[in-house]
Amino acid sequence: MAYVFVQCRDAACRMRFPAPAGEAAMLRCPRCRGEVAIAVAALDKPADVPSMAGQPRLVGLLDNIRSIHNVGSMFRTADGAGLPHLHLAGITATPDHPRLAKAALGAQQTIGWTYHANGVEAADQLRAQGYRLCALERLESAARPSLDALDVSGVGLVLVVGNERAGVDPDILARCDAVFSLPMLGQKSSLNAAVAFGIAVYYLRFGNLGFAPG
Repeated sequence: MAYVFVQCRDAACRMRFPAPAGEAAMLRCPRCRGEVAIAVAALDKPADVPSMAGQPRLVGLLDNIRSIHNVGSMFRTADGAGLPHLHLAGITATPDHPRLAKAALGAQQTIGWTYHANGVEAADQLRAQGYRLCALERLESAARPSLDALDVSGVGLVLVVGNERAGVDPDILARCDAVFSLPMLGQKSSLNAAVAFGIAVYYLRFGNLGFAPG
């Protein structure tokens, strides 16, 4: 869908906002209800997808994600980063839930998914298939291997994200080959689960490690 930026004609308001090109002529300013005029067309966004051929496969395991909105956002992130599959476990909502589509914006139809009632059993199944597991979690212990030390040559990686409040299930964490933590420099100890998942996925997908979409 083509978009334009419109601007309110009222000199005291001059609010500027994007709108679908086909609807711009019928809009009123949401701030003052005055008339608007098209200021400029939005720029086209060319696709720029780097080649990831021959790189290890990256998928996600979302275990007991409480928020349906977070799950939908994670589907959208997975689609944007080219992940082929998400494993959903425990109370994590599946695309069968009607509210998930609002956040996923159609990505729930483009990403493969599998539901598991038990996240620990899902982790065991993925390990049996040859995947390495990496948890997105903040741990004080330095004993757990870091992601940078993980040998992923010729294998796939499962990025594990746990419950927003309880974190990653300890029995899943015990099966993980590494832990991936995001630095927190402010007063808060963690980010929103969907935001953290997005940062981690894009680092793994397009960063130095270069995991392939499938």
